[in-house]
Parts: sequence; structure tokens; C-alpha cells
Amino acid sequence: MERIIGTYTLEGQTIEYSITGKEGVPVLVMHGGHSNCYEEFGYGSLVENGYRIITPSRAGYGKTTKEIGESLSKACYYYEALLNHLNINKIHLVAVSAGGPSGLYFASHHPERVKTLTLQSAVTKEWHRPTDKLYKIARVLFCPSMEKMTWKLTSSMTNRFPEFMFSQMTSSFSELSHNKVKDRIKVNDIDEIRRMNNRQRSGYGFLIDLSQTKDITIKDLMAVTCPTLIQHSKHDGAVPLEHAYYAHQQISNSTLCLLDAWGHLIWLGEGSEKTSKEILEFLVHHS
Repeated sequence: MERIIGTYTLEGQTIEYSITGKEGVPVLVMHGGHSNCYEEFGYGSLVENGYRIITPSRAGYGKTTKEIGESLSKACYYYEALLNHLNINKIHLVAVSAGGPSGLYFASHHPERVKTLTLQSAVTKEWHRPTDKLYKIARVLFCPSMEKMTWKLTSSMTNRFPEFMFSQMTSSFSELSHNKVKDRIKVNDIDEIRRMNNRQRSGYGFLIDLSQTKDITIKDLMAVTCPTLIQHSKHDGAVPLEHAYYAHQQISNSTLCLLDAWGHLIWLGEGSEKTSKEILEFLVHHS
């Protein structure tokens, strides 16, 4: 895929971003946790069908300064400024996993810029709490002083032992047993996981994500008026299914699509074609 990487500086703050695909209908992607503007999941089918994907590295990720992540309001102010810089008026908005709060806030507070909202495996309310074991572990493994080492070790091990690392990571993505997941994966899935681990970095971003999930409110969700597609795997082991139900209950103009994908990464494995088919039909219908 053709991808252009750029940076935009405003008021002393820098936003890194990518543009994937040639001229076409613009789609703004709020990537998930541990990711950045080099994200790839789900991009292929959109680009092949004439969409142009703009992906800012969210606050604290990549080369985007952490200071814009002081609040969802401030971060979304800079995301809108990036659209202005690129001379883009309205976008289809896709929010993935831990990028859910950013997408929801942007859609609710900048409705004039958003044609549609798609939530994919998205966090839609408070996620891990400070008292949770996973929260405490994440604060250690993905703090700025440790995350580079964490991902260097993870990518090194995945490159050497891809099948073993896939088996070790299964439970973090899926509620299904490893054996059941193996029955549902496609030939390239393990290599896709390997490539994912090679591009993952947390920077300051994941800690910002952990602190901001509590800031998205029921009022924000109820203020989303654009057509909204909610895609979530029934077997998601990273973001509980209750997040999808919650968003569907609060967003009046929403459609809930429960997927039989093997887990959180709804673009992989058997049934992943449905993920692409649903979002394409949704975007075309609301073009």
C-alpha cells in the first residue's frame, strides 16, 4: 500500500500522521493501543475500494507529542486542526480498540466533521481501573522507561518463535482456548501477528489511554448523532463485549454487528471477510 508519512506542528505541538491510498473518500482512523500511524489492519480493503486513510499517531504515540493528550478535548482539537491542514472537511471516522474514546469524543463534539462513525473492538467506557491487576502490570511493562525493551523482546521472540509466541498471546486476544483459535486462523495470521509485534510501540500513549478511558461519558455517547456501526467479536478477550452493548444502548443511530472472529483482531481468521464487507457496505450506504 502506498503510504505517505508527515508531521504537522501547531502551537508548539507536533502530530505525526500517515496518508494511505491515493485520492479518494477520506477516512480518519483513531488507531488502537500500542500502535501509531503505521497501522495496517483493515486498511487493504478500504484502499482497494477507493478510500484514502488518514491516521494520526494519537497523543503520546510515535512522534506525536504527549502534551496534546492532557484531555480528550485537547487531543481532538489537534486532530481537527490536522484535518484543516490537509484541507479535509468531512470524514468517515473509524475508532479501533483503545482509540474508541478519541473517536467517540471527536464524533460527539465535532459532528459537523463526521459523516459516519465505526467502532471496531472499541473501548467505549472506563476500561482497566487502577486497582485492576492488568492495569498495574501495564503501568510497569508499558511505561516510557520500559516499553522499548518490552517491545524489543516481544518482537525478537516473535520473529524467532512465531507459533510459540502466538500461543502465548492467544489469551490476551480471545476468550476461546488456544486449540479453538488454531482451528479458526488463516494461513497468514501468525505472520500478521509477527508483523504487528514488530511495529508496536507504546511511548507515552498507552498510559494516556489508560487514564483517558474514564473520561468518556454517557453524555458523550448520547451526543453522537451520525450513523454508527459497532463491530465486535463475540470472543474478544481484550475489550469485553459489554463495551459494544453499552455503545449500542447509548448511541441512538447505531447498528450492532457481532462477529464470530476468533478474537480482538477482527481483521484476521475465518470470518474476517465479514468485517470488511460490513464496513464497506456501511460506508457506501452513507456516502
